[in-house]
Amino acid sequence: MIKYRSKVFRYILTLFLAVQTGFCMPSWTTKEAAPNNFADIVEPLEAAVVNISTITEIPRNRIPMDMPNFPPGSPFEELFRHFLEEGPQARPRKTTSLGSGFIISQEGKEALIVTCNHVIADADKITITLNDKSEFEARVVGRDRRTDLALLKITTDNQLTIAEWGDSDTSRVGEWIIAVGNPFGLSSSVTAGIISTVARNLSIKAPNLATADYIDGYIQTDASINMGNSGGPMFNVKGKVIGINTAILSPNGGSIGIGFAIPSTIAKRVIEQLKQYGRTKRGWLGVKIQPVTNDIATSLGLKKTTGALVGDITPHSPAIKAGIKSGDIILSFNDHEVKESRLLPRIVGEAPIGSKLPIVVWRNGKEVKLDIIVGEFEEAEKEGLISVEGTEDKKMEKRQGRPILGVILQSIKPSQYERFGVNEHTRGLVITYVDPDSEAAEKGLRPGDVISEVLLETTRERVTEPEQFVKFIENARKNKKKQILLLINRAKDSYYITLSLEEDTSDGKRSEEG
Repeated sequence: MIKYRSKVFRYILTLFLAVQTGFCMPSWTTKEAAPNNFADIVEPLEAAVVNISTITEIPRNRIPMDMPNFPPGSPFEELFRHFLEEGPQARPRKTTSLGSGFIISQEGKEALIVTCNHVIADADKITITLNDKSEFEARVVGRDRRTDLALLKITTDNQLTIAEWGDSDTSRVGEWIIAVGNPFGLSSSVTAGIISTVARNLSIKAPNLATADYIDGYIQTDASINMGNSGGPMFNVKGKVIGINTAILSPNGGSIGIGFAIPSTIAKRVIEQLKQYGRTKRGWLGVKIQPVTNDIATSLGLKKTTGALVGDITPHSPAIKAGIKSGDIILSFNDHEVKESRLLPRIVGEAPIGSKLPIVVWRNGKEVKLDIIVGEFEEAEKEGLISVEGTEDKKMEKRQGRPILGVILQSIKPSQYERFGVNEHTRGLVITYVDPDSEAAEKGLRPGDVISEVLLETTRERVTEPEQFVKFIENARKNKKKQILLLINRAKDSYYITLSLEEDTSDGKRSEEG
């Protein structure tokens, strides 16, 4: 009995000492503890976050009107002429948008600010409002549509607060984050949440949400992010920027706890290039790729679904010169394994331009090793070898020679949500241009309106792609139809209008975008 008690005593004593020294403490208690509140973290950071407002001038659509036949010398003749030439319909109108950003550096009087490209897209004037309510007009240093990032510059005599970059690669699911921004124009709004996922592939998980093609994984958070938060920073509890808020997934345009941020490891590299060159410089191979599915892997004798399947190859590209063929599966590039097709653009983009690097492809049931000289993506764009934003519109214009029914259309993109006031749940084709001399302009259509359905007698069709709309109109004309009915969405309102199907007579001129 004595021996038994002595054993129990030794066990209790050992357990007590272990607890005191921390050896038996749960592993989570050894990590950084969650803050009791965020006040001490947020207070020094708020001054580094700015509000961004933009003004874009859009020419007013003139409504074609003929001068009435007034009696000679009638006072109404001069009055009506004055109305046509200088009235409201002849004046340009201005649209505004709101977003967020943060200060990353200041050298002398010049400070640099990071935001999202879609926040300042097409803006004629950009105004930065600091935390102390002082305002400055900003200049664009550089912008990058592939990551939806932009770099702005302001001049000030004041010493500003700088936000420091953090390392998003070390972020973990479940960690606290803080978002600061300008949602719905409510400046310096602070929200907190956790990281839901560190590398969300939106092209698969959210097919209706168009995303930047260079980003292979977004940080997902449940922190409240709304319209106006775009371009604002995502801080960790150390007060470092680990992401730039860029998009939300929502059926109603408001936060439902699914927000996305561009990882800082991607953003920092892009911003450095924009600062140095005014643009990005990325590697380019000249291949169009798609994921490798189980069926594709099996049919090509590949044991696992890794790599990127080459669908099409750009003429005169590095891929052509290296001997890559359509149907090849790229397994590795520059000794980096391509585990998923979405990883390849970033791996190639970070490769030194002009360098000769190894590439391994799967062809005819075996690995083939090649060497490829990396080209520059941006130079290929200039030479017209790569489709850029708005290419589909240009293809449509080329095919028709002019806007169809007086409008230019494109699929809805995240960059247009705030600019045109379109809710994320809206589906259809957004009007990006209206010919001022067209029937569409006469009936009040304007950029930002969304065509969601086309109706013709017993046929009713939802439209989501420009080519789908073009084909519908062409078929209707072939069948000698005179009118078409369109369902238009504008903000929260929906209404129908009819347009004539007679061949367009406009000259096809359109406003330049970007």
